Amino acid sequence: MEQEFIRALDEYFCAHYSDYVRLSAIEGYVMPDVLYVADDGNIARRDSACMRLDRQKDAAELLARFKAGLADTSFTFSFYFRSLRDKLHDLREKNTFAKLLPKVLAHVSETAESAGKLLEIEPQFWNLLVKGKVYPEKNTVLALALVCRLQLTDVQNLLIVSGFTFRDDDVRDVVVRYLIEQQIFNPVMRDRCLAEYKIDCLPIRREIA
Repeated sequence: MEQEFIRALDEYFCAHYSDYVRLSAIEGYVMPDVLYVADDGNIARRDSACMRLDRQKDAAELLARFKAGLADTSFTFSFYFRSLRDKLHDLREKNTFAKLLPKVLAHVSETAESAGKLLEIEPQFWNLLVKGKVYPEKNTVLALALVCRLQLTDVQNLLIVSGFTFRDDDVRDVVVRYLIEQQIFNPVMRDRCLAEYKIDCLPIRREIA
């Protein structure tokens, strides 16, 4: 069972991850012909998706080499302070993280209080986030999505109002998006997938065995 969900994640990752500089540096990676002669005789360019791992003959072997060189470099603080200009903008804005959060959590029968208990964030800082005094870093939004079992659309909306989007050239983003899309929220399976890609930066509160 475990191998099946990891294999599915690997297939998704190979089809979506798009840091082509990093991919092309893998030993054994074969650079595809991006330029070709079209039917009209002009030089045309193939979509960059042709460079993804799922187009490689030895995709599984290349992915294994890619994983072997992974290290989590996406550590951030849990929040950042808003400037005065940003605060004034938020007063006029219909949707901000603090305004949208209760609506999103209501969709999954959670509250700001219950959600905060699932995150590895000091209560006083979480309260600042909830009140809109500070804004979350991307890791915080992604962790919130996983522990509260949020729907993809709600996660995308929270990211947008926080100044972020999912990026296909970010290992963390691709793996977390897969978990959300496939609704893999079981803590054991979730953590196994995160560990497979060396992602340990998310502020998720875990029970001490």
